[in-house]
This record gives sequence, structure tokens and C-alpha cells, in this order.
Amino acid sequence: MYAIVDIETTGGHASANGITEIAIYLSDGREVTQHYQTLINPGVPIPYYIESLTGITNSMVAEAPPFEAVAPMIHGLLQDRIFVAHNVNFDYSFVKHHLAAAGFELQCKKLCTVRLGRKIFPGLPSYSLGNFCRHMNIPVNGRHRAGGDAEATAKLFALMLQHDTEKAIATALKVGSKEQFLPPNLEPEVVKQLPEVPGVYYFHDVKGKVVYVGKAKDIRKRVNSHFSGHSASRQRQNFLRTIFNITYQETGTELMACILESVEIKRLWPAFNRAQKRVEFRYGFYLFEDQEGYLRLAIEKRRKFSTPVHAFNMLIDGHRLLRALIKQFELCPKLCFLQKGEGTCAGVTAATCHGACDKREAPETYNQRVKAAIAFLQEQQPSVVIMDKGRNSDEQSCILLEKGRFYGMGYVPAHLRATDAETLRPHLTQYPENEVIISLLRPYATNSKQLSSPQ
Repeated sequence: MYAIVDIETTGGHASANGITEIAIYLSDGREVTQHYQTLINPGVPIPYYIESLTGITNSMVAEAPPFEAVAPMIHGLLQDRIFVAHNVNFDYSFVKHHLAAAGFELQCKKLCTVRLGRKIFPGLPSYSLGNFCRHMNIPVNGRHRAGGDAEATAKLFALMLQHDTEKAIATALKVGSKEQFLPPNLEPEVVKQLPEVPGVYYFHDVKGKVVYVGKAKDIRKRVNSHFSGHSASRQRQNFLRTIFNITYQETGTELMACILESVEIKRLWPAFNRAQKRVEFRYGFYLFEDQEGYLRLAIEKRRKFSTPVHAFNMLIDGHRLLRALIKQFELCPKLCFLQKGEGTCAGVTAATCHGACDKREAPETYNQRVKAAIAFLQEQQPSVVIMDKGRNSDEQSCILLEKGRFYGMGYVPAHLRATDAETLRPHLTQYPENEVIISLLRPYATNSKQLSSPQ
């Protein structure tokens, strides 16, 4: 009925590592009925630190059979039985992966003695195999060897069968139960309590630190999807072992969830998020006053915690736009850093060269044209409000863009119909914008049918 399994490997994930030893104890729930154990030639060198941990050396496995040779025996012992292991997802992913490589498909229910231990013997300081066995007075004859660890796990599991007054094992084995797929350190109740609404969810490690941020149209469904399947990659196995808790923030819409996810990834920089963590090299127009009192527009890379008067993705677009402003508002290309040296300003006629670069024009006069150019830029950018459903019937969600810049989002009373920024801002949380958010909102900003413009 049960197959209690332990393996030793050359590394932490099956897709690039081999099995060096496997032990299987078959049990009918009362006693061990059969025992199988063998060293395995992994086909790859065993790292020195693994040799030090397990005591299994390259010379020990040199004459051992490869996994393909023992795969029929292993598959026969495991198929149609319940696969039991300490941190079962690790052992199961390795065995399933290597059986598949040998041409055998493994499909069986799983039980994790780490997870069951937390339910049947709650409150222990540690559920690692060594500490758990010491607490239960179970000797381990050969720690970090498959035979010794599997034998100890079998004895632990026998105690669990005897003390399972709340039927935790039966619950984990029920059809439809997701417990056997969950990370070993995550309580099922945490997942069951997740809402089926749009929002952002956070995976936390043992110290409470956020290690992953995700967004969802349905938080519970999306979180469960992380734990389906049996990927053998190192990243997935490390990911599952790291998760101890899940928290979330509900949002009114999926769009708000997408925006909040991007904000939180930039803020928290979680270890297991890969997307949206690249450095953004957007450019912008920056305004400053020089020592002579002239306002100057400069094209620079976007700096953290800085706000340009206008932003753009490509440097060539910035140069093209700045030259157009110079021509339209009769600005000085030298004061805009597009020309160096002496002589007449390039592209500026004698009639339109006011002499600001050689101080013939007063700063106050020149600065008026710079301010007019900036005002023109801002007037070209849309100011829009995106209203949608809220988290409940008493509110509506609100996303505000002012002059093409993302201001923030939040929730306003359901009866509120005001669309001017002054009325809306007190209800909103201001967030930093980034390229992802701007690209998300760009279709809304150009589709006036979905928006109303603040006055």
C-alpha cells in the first residue's frame, strides 16, 4: 500500500543531476513487507561536498548499475502504491524524471512526512528528518544514506499512522486534495483561505521575507497553479522549499493587479521573480537653472528618484523632439546641449537668434520661452481617469494619469462622479511609474471611450 522512499543525488534538481542511491521500504500500514536498496551510477561526477555529506564516492558507484538498469524494478515497486518521503516533492521529482528518461511513466499519490508531521505532532521546534527522529527517539542508522534515512522515515510514518486521530493522512489522500502538491512548509489552510478575486499575492520564506510577487485575476486559482505539475528544474525545487506563507492584496480589477505587481517587484526585488527586474534605460528631458540664471533642457538617462519634465524610450526620439522645440520656441541649441563651440547657433536664423548663449538676451526673457515649450509638451500628453469596479459594491476603482504621467490609483465612493484630479487625488495612493505601467496604460490613454478627462 505504501512505498517509503529516500534517494541520494549529485545535486538539488533532477534535470541536471543523477541519483546515486535509492532505498524503498514497502509497508501495508502495519509492518514493512519488502525492502529494496541499491547504489546507482549517476553518469556524472559526484561533487566533493556531496561526497562529504553522504559518504558516497565516485569509486563506490563506478561499478554500480545505471538507473536505466534498475528502472523496471523501481517502477514495479512504486506503481499503484502511495509514494511516501520526507519532503516528498524532491524525491518524487527525481524518481519520476529518471523513470521517464528510462521509458516508464510514474503516476501515484504522494504523502509528505514533513507536512504530516506538522499536523499529527504539532509544535515541534524542527521537522527536519534528523531533529524529528531525535524528538521521537528513532535512531537513524546511516544519516544521509538512502537506506538509513528511508528506514527512519518508515518508522516515523508508522508512528504517524498510529497517532493520526484527526485523519490527516486520509484527508491528504482524498481525490481532489491538493496537499500532496503543496510545498512542504506551507499549511493547506493558507491556500484555502485565499480569495477568488483579482489581486497581488506574496510568497514568504521562513523569515517572512517576500521571495515572489505575482498578480492574478483569481488569486486562489493562480496560486494553486504554481504547485501543479512535477517540474524537475532546480529553480522550481528551490522555490517550493522556500515557501512558508502567502499573503495578498485584493484589487478591484486585473489591470490594477498588473500595476501593483510591477510596483511591488520594483520595491521588493523578490529572489524568484525574473521578469520586470531589468534596469530601465529610458531617457528624459531634465530642466535646471545654470549659474547665469538661464533655464536649460538636457537629455539624460532616467535617474532613480528623479522626475524628468518629459520621458521617452529612445535617444533618437528625444533629439528629434528637442530640435522641434528649439525651432518652434526659438530656443538656443547651445543651452540645450545640442551644439558646442563658438559661432552662430546651428539651425537658427539671425532673425530668431536672440543671443541667450552669449548673454545678449536676459535670462528672464529666454526662460519664458523655455517654460512655454515645457507647457506645450505637457499639453500634448493626455490626462485621463480610468474608472472601473471596486472591491465591493460601495466603491469603484480609479487610476489617474496626469499629463501622460501615472499618478496613482485607489478606490473612490461608488456614488462619486467627479473626474477632476483635485477631487480624486485624496482617495488615491501615489505610486512610482515605470515602463511596464506606462505600456499597460497606453491603450487606455488613447481610447477616449473608456475614459473621462480631468478638468
